[in-house]
Formats: sequence, structure tokens, C-alpha cells
Amino acid sequence: MKRLKDLFKNIFKSGKKINLSMTLGFIIMIVLLTLLIINEFYQPYGPNEMNGSLKYSKPSIEHIMGTDNYGRDIYVRAIEGLKVTFIVAISTVLIGLFFGIIIGAFTGFYGGIVDEILMRINDALASFPSILLALIFVSIIGSGRYKIIVSLGIIFIPSFARIVRSEFIRLKHMDYVKSARLMGASNLRVMFVHMLPNAMPTILTSVAIGFNNAVLAESSMSFLGIGVQPPHASLGRMLSEAKGYIISAPWASVFPGILIIFMIVAFALISEAIGEKK
Repeated sequence: MKRLKDLFKNIFKSGKKINLSMTLGFIIMIVLLTLLIINEFYQPYGPNEMNGSLKYSKPSIEHIMGTDNYGRDIYVRAIEGLKVTFIVAISTVLIGLFFGIIIGAFTGFYGGIVDEILMRINDALASFPSILLALIFVSIIGSGRYKIIVSLGIIFIPSFARIVRSEFIRLKHMDYVKSARLMGASNLRVMFVHMLPNAMPTILTSVAIGFNNAVLAESSMSFLGIGVQPPHASLGRMLSEAKGYIISAPWASVFPGILIIFMIVAFALISEAIGEKK
């Protein structure tokens, strides 16, 4: 538990110096979240408000990022797409993390035949590219925001389970775990009160990487047309719709692309900083 407290206490510092990676990552995240909050309270145009006479208009005072092929404001739609990507990423990681912790904790702590069976299933799933597995799940349950969340959440379970399992295998031989068991603590208490907090530094690193992968997966699937469906905004779909106009109307793809890059960079910097603190 002390290790986890120390991680959060010094998360922005490396020795006596400010941890630049963590600070920069959080600054980017704060900027993105600020844009989301402002967009929730003030939208100059509706995200699906069309104007055929303004098709692919250049950036101006009225439309600071220009308009798309339906005359919709790119800035408003991009921020809406950013919100959708955040929701998908957070929900996906939470699903994968919740079930991954349960599976990884029990298999790492108890071992035996259950561990062998679950890990072989885990290895089989991990051997396939995540996007390919997502395509299989989507073909079975269909596309759409909530179905994408379920599909990606299931796909993320094996990676989190493997990480938690390895940490529990390492921690179960520690002296404090043996002492807790000698004092009569139940196995569940040992796992989730004593061991899990000490595994959190490694888990937090994998969570930041998981957010990164979820952003890429959602954007890629929406770009291919099997992710978030119209009329809902999506950064990946906006890039897909603008790819045929990259020369004549480059502004239609620049802003959505920048938002995706910023999210990926922010999560990468945060995961790097947490990894240095382990």
C-alpha cells in the first residue's frame, strides 16, 4: 500500500525535478477535457446541423475549422467525436480492467489447473491482432458505439489478466502476504486488500497503454465504417469522410487528426512517467 501512496505522492516529480512527461501529458489531457466541457455548455452549431451551401467551406470566423461535405461545422463535430472516443476508451478499459483483475488475481494466486486452462485461452486470444478480433466480434454482435465498447472490452481482458497474474505470482511470496495469511486473513482479503494495491503501479501503466490502444482501435474501426455509426460524430469517421478531399479541403482532416494524435501522445507520456515511478 505504501508503494502505491508513494507513486501518487511523487507522480509529478523525479527526484527534485518535475516529471516533464507526466506534467506535459496531464496538460494535454486538461486542454482536451476543457474543450469537452466548453462544448457541453456552448455549441455555436449543432454537430449534425447541415448547410448544403457551405459544403467544404474554408476556416473562417463563423467556422473556425471550416465545414465538411455536408456543410457541418468541423470544430463542433470533432469535439463531439472526441467525447465519443473518450467514452469508448474509458468504458473499454474499465471492462477489460475489471474482469482482467479478477481473472489475473485468482489465476496468479491459486495457480493449478484453472490457471493453465484460463492462460491457454488467454494465449489463444492474445495471438490474434486486436483489430482482427474486434472485427470478428462486430460481425457477430453488430456495429455501433455500445457494441464497440463491449467488443473492445472483451478483447482487452486477456492483456490485463496476464499483467495482473504475473504481478500476483511475484507478490504472493512476499513476507507481508505470508504474515497476513498467518494472522488468519482470508484469501480474498489477502488478494484484494494486501496484494492488489502493491500491484497497482504496474497495472496503472497498463491502463494508460490500454487507453492509448482503445483510442487507436475505436478510431480505426470508425474509419473503416464498422465503429460509431452516423449520425453520431466520430474522429475516425470524419477522417474517412475527408480522405477523398485531402488536397482540395485539407482542413476537414487536419483537426480530427490532431485530436487523435494529442490523445495518443498524452496517454503515452503518462504511461511512460508511471513506468519510471514503479
